Amino acid sequence: MLSQLSRPRAVALCALPVVALLAATAFVPLPFAVAQPGMTADVLGENRGEPVITISGTETHRTRGQLRMTTIVATGPDADVRLPDVIEGWFDTERAVMPRDSVYPSGDTVKEIEEHNAKTMRESQNTATEAALDFLGEDPDDIKVTLKLADVGGPSAGLLFSLGIVDKLDGDGSGGDLTGGRTIAGTGTIDADGTVGAVGGVALKTQAAERDGATVFLVPKAECSDAESELPKGLRLIPVTTLKGTVESLRALETGTGSVPSC
Repeated sequence: MLSQLSRPRAVALCALPVVALLAATAFVPLPFAVAQPGMTADVLGENRGEPVITISGTETHRTRGQLRMTTIVATGPDADVRLPDVIEGWFDTERAVMPRDSVYPSGDTVKEIEEHNAKTMRESQNTATEAALDFLGEDPDDIKVTLKLADVGGPSAGLLFSLGIVDKLDGDGSGGDLTGGRTIAGTGTIDADGTVGAVGGVALKTQAAERDGATVFLVPKAECSDAESELPKGLRLIPVTTLKGTVESLRALETGTGSVPSC
């Protein structure tokens, strides 16, 4: 039959099923989430009128500057993301299309995900405290650290919590501030031994950091290339792998002596 049609008509006829398929696909939910820069919070300051970090049992260092943890906001686990949303997200530098399973555990309900995120945040806070006190050689039986940060879940603020505790207890180790008075942002999980882990979404988090006044961004070294992909102008990246190395980099940045790594 096709041999009896003109070439333009044959092409048009063959294209009809493809067009129909694309049209149908546009209305089918896809296994993606669309994310964008979220809020940031200064762990050295207050959140909803309460200090993020409260320390008792020892003297604390009065800090200046900021240490801002960063977040992303993604479409909910039960939201329908369709082809037009995905295409728009791919071409928008302030949004990112991510596999839903990389943002939310597969098969979990909204309630289960919220409970999981709250649990991992609590675990992250405990680990961050342990890592910071171990780094400073402080006895955890003599010092009580309380961390409060509303409406944030997951473990990605671990590094910033540890740095905030270090700054409040010891500053830069020489009477100054660990931040050097700067607004420093970052992200990264933390293990009890001080190892920093990757978190995802760093390109969006750098945008949130720059938006909220940061000039320096601490990024897990393994995610340097992702952070560089959409790096806002004027934001300096410092790759980190351990709490000890991060503190040393911030001290070098403050004093202007020693080397500060870059991506």
